[in-house]
Amino acid sequence: MKAARLVGPRQFEIIDAEVPVPEEGQCLIKLEKISVCGSDIRHEYSHLFPEDHYPGRLGVPGHECAGVVVESRCQEYREGQRVIIYPGRGANSGGLVEYITSGPDLMCALPDDGDMAEWVLCQPSGTVLYSVQQMGSLLGKDVVVVGQGVIGLSFTMLCARLGAYRVIGIDPINYRLEWSRKMGATHAFNPDEVNVIEAIEELTGGRGADVVVEAAGYPDSFNTALRLVAQFGKVMVFGIQGDEFIPVEHNLLMERQPELIPTTGGRLREPMAPIRTMVDLKHRGWCNPGEMLTHRLPFEEVQRAFEMYENQEDGIIKVVMTI
Repeated sequence: MKAARLVGPRQFEIIDAEVPVPEEGQCLIKLEKISVCGSDIRHEYSHLFPEDHYPGRLGVPGHECAGVVVESRCQEYREGQRVIIYPGRGANSGGLVEYITSGPDLMCALPDDGDMAEWVLCQPSGTVLYSVQQMGSLLGKDVVVVGQGVIGLSFTMLCARLGAYRVIGIDPINYRLEWSRKMGATHAFNPDEVNVIEAIEELTGGRGADVVVEAAGYPDSFNTALRLVAQFGKVMVFGIQGDEFIPVEHNLLMERQPELIPTTGGRLREPMAPIRTMVDLKHRGWCNPGEMLTHRLPFEEVQRAFEMYENQEDGIIKVVMTI
């Protein structure tokens, strides 16, 4: 089977590997669509590991993938069924492979119709759905989303549909702000062009936002969230920081006294539960994460896919590879 792995920072190789054999209770899935995630870029692809780390583990990085069950040794899934797979606990590899084994707890059934390249985007949006569920009712509230990549845009999309009074997207890349409005933002600001603190104060009458989402994963964006939240409001911490420790403006934290809610869908006991819900919501037409798909490439261009995503080329929001 075809498989990719890192042989150095920002350097992939594609090799021929053995097809894995499913154990009892598992399925063998032929992957068809694989998407690139920002966390793949920051924590594996561009990270400077020691020399003896390379070559990296087969299929890593890569965790947003969908395909077809070709062999089932469990009761929950049948051969020929389309599924999303999370290459998490117990997986034989990461997701940049042609075949992968998985247990039913890390799989999600897909409808038989529709573009699988769009369906696979229910994975990142599903993890966001879990975080949004922790916010409580958003009816009539002001929500700021710091960062408008796919994760931030998913927050924007869901918060707008759940009745937030204002949804305000913040990002230093202007084409992402256009997408922010498209996904439901009532306002969108570039922090390099606008004083976002003054802008949010003006919109909210000096009070600040009821909920602020940190969806970028940088120290500055974390502290920006603290500056923008109303006193006793909520800060949803979603972005994964690159360092174990980051500087926090303690006086600001004590002044605002927000409720800090860290959320990571992949750490849930049942990580596929919100993804299944997102698949159902898309199937019902309530929302469509697939709208954020902007680029399609063959698997053989995995290097190009990651370079485009890291460098934000050609107005990219989300790229999906076909294998």
